[in-house]
Amino acid sequence: MRKYEVIFIVKPMEEEQTNAIIEKFSNLAKENGATIEKEDRWGKKRLAYEIKGCMEGYYCLFNLDAETACVNEIDRVMKITDDILKHMIVRTDEK
Repeated sequence: MRKYEVIFIVKPMEEEQTNAIIEKFSNLAKENGATIEKEDRWGKKRLAYEIKGCMEGYYCLFNLDAETACVNEIDRVMKITDDILKHMIVRTDEK
Protein backbone atom coordinates (compact mmCIF):
# COMPACT_ATOMS: atom_id res chain seq x y z
CA MET A 1 0.00 0.00 0.00
CA ARG A 2 1.18 3.47 -0.89
CA LYS A 3 0.04 6.89 0.19
CA TYR A 4 -1.72 9.11 -2.36
CA GLU A 5 -3.41 12.49 -2.50
CA VAL A 6 -6.44 12.70 -4.77
CA ILE A 7 -7.69 16.22 -5.38
CA PHE A 8 -10.66 16.94 -7.61
CA ILE A 9 -12.99 19.78 -8.54
CA VAL A 10 -16.70 19.06 -8.84
CA LYS A 11 -18.99 21.19 -11.03
CA PRO A 12 -20.96 23.74 -9.00
CA MET A 13 -24.40 22.28 -8.27
CA GLU A 14 -26.78 21.62 -5.39
CA GLU A 15 -25.19 20.49 -2.12
CA GLU A 16 -26.91 17.08 -2.23
CA GLN A 17 -25.62 16.37 -5.73
CA THR A 18 -22.09 17.46 -4.78
CA ASN A 19 -22.16 15.22 -1.70
CA ALA A 20 -23.37 12.31 -3.86
CA ILE A 21 -20.40 12.72 -6.25
CA ILE A 22 -17.92 12.87 -3.37
CA GLU A 23 -19.51 9.80 -1.74
CA LYS A 24 -19.35 7.97 -5.09
CA PHE A 25 -15.56 8.34 -5.17
CA SER A 26 -15.17 7.63 -1.48
CA ASN A 27 -17.09 4.37 -1.90
CA LEU A 28 -15.17 3.52 -5.09
CA ALA A 29 -11.88 3.85 -3.22
CA LYS A 30 -13.10 1.70 -0.31
CA GLU A 31 -14.54 -0.98 -2.63
CA ASN A 32 -11.15 -1.27 -4.34
CA GLY A 33 -9.28 -1.78 -1.06
CA ALA A 34 -8.16 1.75 -0.24
CA THR A 35 -8.20 3.28 3.22
CA ILE A 36 -9.16 6.95 3.33
CA GLU A 37 -7.06 8.59 6.04
CA LYS A 38 -8.54 12.06 5.58
CA GLU A 39 -11.31 13.62 3.51
CA ASP A 40 -10.96 17.38 3.31
CA ARG A 41 -13.72 19.42 1.66
CA TRP A 42 -12.43 22.88 0.79
CA GLY A 43 -15.76 24.11 -0.52
CA LYS A 44 -16.75 26.21 -3.50
CA LYS A 45 -13.96 28.38 -4.92
CA ARG A 46 -13.58 30.66 -7.92
CA LEU A 47 -11.41 29.13 -10.65
CA ALA A 48 -8.48 31.00 -12.21
CA TYR A 49 -9.90 30.32 -15.67
CA GLU A 50 -13.01 28.79 -17.19
CA ILE A 51 -13.14 24.98 -17.26
CA LYS A 52 -15.94 23.27 -19.18
CA GLY A 53 -18.02 26.46 -19.04
CA CYS A 54 -17.67 26.88 -15.25
CA MET A 55 -15.99 29.74 -13.39
CA GLU A 56 -16.22 28.10 -9.96
CA GLY A 57 -16.03 24.59 -8.56
CA TYR A 58 -16.20 22.56 -5.35
CA TYR A 59 -12.76 21.34 -4.23
CA CYS A 60 -12.24 18.07 -2.37
CA LEU A 61 -9.06 16.28 -1.22
CA PHE A 62 -8.64 12.63 -0.21
CA ASN A 63 -5.51 11.32 1.52
CA LEU A 64 -5.54 7.56 1.10
CA ASP A 65 -3.54 4.35 1.32
CA ALA A 66 -4.10 2.30 -1.80
CA GLU A 67 -2.65 -0.12 -4.30
CA THR A 68 -1.78 1.06 -7.81
CA ALA A 69 -4.74 -0.78 -9.36
CA CYS A 70 -7.16 1.08 -7.07
CA VAL A 71 -5.68 4.46 -7.98
CA ASN A 72 -5.83 3.58 -11.68
CA GLU A 73 -9.54 2.74 -11.32
CA ILE A 74 -10.26 6.03 -9.51
CA ASP A 75 -8.40 7.92 -12.26
CA ARG A 76 -10.31 6.08 -15.00
CA VAL A 77 -13.73 6.79 -13.45
CA MET A 78 -12.88 10.45 -12.79
CA LYS A 79 -11.90 10.90 -16.43
CA ILE A 80 -15.30 9.69 -17.66
CA THR A 81 -17.42 11.50 -15.03
CA ASP A 82 -18.88 14.68 -16.53
CA ASP A 83 -19.38 16.29 -13.09
CA ILE A 84 -15.61 16.32 -12.40
CA LEU A 85 -13.98 19.43 -13.88
CA LYS A 86 -10.37 18.51 -13.05
CA HIS A 87 -8.56 15.96 -10.93
CA MET A 88 -5.01 15.10 -9.94
CA ILE A 89 -3.55 12.08 -8.16
CA VAL A 90 -0.12 12.34 -6.53
CA ARG A 91 1.88 9.67 -4.71
CA THR A 92 3.08 11.16 -1.41
CA ASP A 93 4.99 8.37 0.31
CA GLU A 94 8.73 8.79 0.64
CA LYS A 95 11.41 6.23 -0.15
